[in-house]
Amino acid sequence: MDIRTNEPFWLIKNALPTSYPSLQEDLETEVVILGGGITGALIAYQLLQENYKVVLLEKRDVFNGSSAASTAMLQYEVDVPLHELIEQVGLTVAVSSYKACEEAIFSLEALVKDIKSDCDFQRKKSVYFTTSKKDVAFLKQEYEARKEHGFKVSWLDAEKVQALGIKEGRAAIVSASGACMDPYKFTQDLLKVCVAKGLTIYDRTEVTSITHKEDHIQLKTKEGQKVTTTHLVHCTGYESVQTLDEDIVALKSTYALASEVVPKLPAAFKKHIFWDTSKPYLYFRDTPEGRIIMGGGDEKFKNASARDGLLPKKEKALTKACNQTFPEIPFIMDYSWAGTFGETKDGLPYIGKPDAAKNEHYVLGFGGNGITFSVMGMQAIGASIEGTPHPFLEYYKFGR
Repeated sequence: MDIRTNEPFWLIKNALPTSYPSLQEDLETEVVILGGGITGALIAYQLLQENYKVVLLEKRDVFNGSSAASTAMLQYEVDVPLHELIEQVGLTVAVSSYKACEEAIFSLEALVKDIKSDCDFQRKKSVYFTTSKKDVAFLKQEYEARKEHGFKVSWLDAEKVQALGIKEGRAAIVSASGACMDPYKFTQDLLKVCVAKGLTIYDRTEVTSITHKEDHIQLKTKEGQKVTTTHLVHCTGYESVQTLDEDIVALKSTYALASEVVPKLPAAFKKHIFWDTSKPYLYFRDTPEGRIIMGGGDEKFKNASARDGLLPKKEKALTKACNQTFPEIPFIMDYSWAGTFGETKDGLPYIGKPDAAKNEHYVLGFGGNGITFSVMGMQAIGASIEGTPHPFLEYYKFGR
């Protein structure tokens, strides 16, 4: 599956700092990770911490799949609002999921510092706003639910929202816990640390078949090499639909833009990340050099050609939306890209084994919280491999 088009901003910004070889011989290992994006890197790091022997396989260059299309806005809010999620999955799972996402931001910040990654990680306040009068009551209900369950939130009326530069702002929830980063730089830095700890990486290595034997799993590559492993961990994101029998995700096409550098970006914009109540929602953040990254315009995914064909139209629509939302900030598009992402029925990830009898595991952080869900996956992957209980393996199980 072609899961994005154009070269996303992060790839242009960073180029390819590290090259890994393709697999040229048969090998055996304890764990194989499929997928060299941010999820694969995080899971590799965790398994190395737990003393597993790990090989990572990526069919492209590392970080050249859907991770590269991420705008890396880190929020604890999942795509389903908390008050609606409580109705959908129950109080315990809903509130725990929101709190786990919040903790994941803090854990990621600690990991960035631990590996000394120069990935521009910055804590920000998150602004969930509306420009629609009819959404104010909905937003107020969400605010009350978050406040009731202990989240640090504040309510902004129209005057205060407009003071942030949102001309037609009606109301907003401001959350204390948010962040943004350069996901490409972080992933490359983390993989370097993993390699130093014993990880072996083969990119440009496509697995074409997976066969389960009595006591092992055998993978075969497009070039004919065989990889024998005890455990297989899929960190393949939206391409997992090709290896799963269960229909767990609805694929969407999404679009993102990066502006030229804005000479005098307002302080209020630099201190916050923004997303709105429209469906599909729009989102906005800055970069340290003064660009605006924004995205939205989601469509039902049909195929890569259809997705890519909409890019010129989406460039115009998103540029117009940014200029209407923040009219005092001149948005001049510099880069654009499209990607594929997925939505689950409850906005939550899938973590664990689809088949309890097979040592085949998945860490799938769907929706707008892919990075924080992947950090949560780090906490549960060891339990999945060892066959021990973990709350996440129950909350985010297959067949739920």
